[in-house]
Amino acid sequence: MPELLLLTLSFLLVVVCLTAVLITAIPAFQELARAGRSVTRLAETLSRELPPTLEAIRLTGLEISELSDELNQGAKTANEAVKQVTEGIKSVRRTTNSAAIATRSALAGLKAGWQSLRRPRRLPQQKSNRDLPKSP
Repeated sequence: MPELLLLTLSFLLVVVCLTAVLITAIPAFQELARAGRSVTRLAETLSRELPPTLEAIRLTGLEISELSDELNQGAKTANEAVKQVTEGIKSVRRTTNSAAIATRSALAGLKAGWQSLRRPRRLPQQKSNRDLPKSP
């Protein structure tokens, strides 16, 4: 009999311990259930919101790529315009130098002409004694 009593007490002690474990585990199980529901809601929200967001990000990347291409094309066009302006400036300089040389030449010609017009003309004079050959 004492063995049966010992066995009964042991069984009763195991039941009490299991009951205590279950009582203390119930709040943990409730928190796990709450966390599971939160994860489910998060997964639903992600499955609803993530594809449109990823599509928007993809479209934004495409738009940025297009803008980059347009900027590159604009830079090339601006570079060509700068080259054309540079060539125009060089052409204007050459033309200006040519015009300056032509102007100097014209002014030199006018000056020479003016000087020749201002110079008194020599009238043919009769030969003087100096101009006649000397006789021996």
